[in-house]
Amino acid sequence: MATVWDDLSLLLDSPDSLSVTSSARGTVKEKPGFNPSEDAAALRKAIEGLGTNEKTLIEILTQRSNAQRQLICKSYHQATGRTLADDLKGDTRGDFEDILLALITPPGQYDCKEFIHAIKGAGTTEKTLIELFASRSNSQIKAMSDAYLAETGRSLIHDLKSEVSGDFGKALLILAEGKRDESKTVDAAKAKADAKVLYEAGEKRWGTDESKFIDILCHRSVPQLRQTLVEYHNLSGKTLQQSIESEMSGNIEKLLVAVVKCVKSVPAYLAERLQKSMKGLGTTESILTRIMVSRSEIDLLDIRAEYKKLYGCSLYSAIQSETSGDYRRALLRLCGADDK
Repeated sequence: MATVWDDLSLLLDSPDSLSVTSSARGTVKEKPGFNPSEDAAALRKAIEGLGTNEKTLIEILTQRSNAQRQLICKSYHQATGRTLADDLKGDTRGDFEDILLALITPPGQYDCKEFIHAIKGAGTTEKTLIELFASRSNSQIKAMSDAYLAETGRSLIHDLKSEVSGDFGKALLILAEGKRDESKTVDAAKAKADAKVLYEAGEKRWGTDESKFIDILCHRSVPQLRQTLVEYHNLSGKTLQQSIESEMSGNIEKLLVAVVKCVKSVPAYLAERLQKSMKGLGTTESILTRIMVSRSEIDLLDIRAEYKKLYGCSLYSAIQSETSGDYRRALLRLCGADDK
């Protein structure tokens, strides 16, 4: 069955979220004429009045950039002597509380919180680790690591090491170093050679040499890997994703497939994660919140477009039918518009 992931023809010219620095593809922009103390006073009124005014909370916190929200938090603290986070915790509940707290957390700290959540408790949540390290750029991974060090006094790599093992652990630790090559130039001969190495390490031999896949997929730049995917297909008649799926299993397969998907399109990969979080019995709100908040200033417009392409309905309408209440209202404001 051919999927969006098999079409390599558009790959080489499409934008790449892994090295994006602008917020042009986000749904949330800086608010012009922004006044942090005015916003802080409005939030204070919304929280301290009789019954919380959730509408105000949503309106302010989803319609300011993260940098602006940090200034609001500062003003709020200066005016009340309390932190906005503590007051929100005392005044809101459940998924709605979670999304508001996520919105007022700086991006690196938020990724760090999600990372800590994934490694602590009974059993590590590998799916979260895969999403975090496959879809984040070097600078995002560095921000997460810095936040982890500040929060725990330990290095993220050090603590991750004790949580993961085998080929999965090896690949994840390379990604977690945040040292993927960032050059924009493509070496066509090297792409051909890498494709051949991958072909000989997988399809062509009995038993797969995972280390070759890990080395190439976790180190090379995105433009270089895109060229390699095209060369691999020319050489083997299959996509690299198909080969990984037929040659490997378990978490290493899931991780390398995610890496390949993110090399092609982080927005399409995250659109797929969003859809999985909403379909079936019950919605996985933690995934929905994480992706909507963490991508709102990066590429949520692209994620919306990919969602529509992949599933034939808008992300907006999916959120509308799968969530409810103030949580739904906050998500829809972040989503921005309905791509009819």
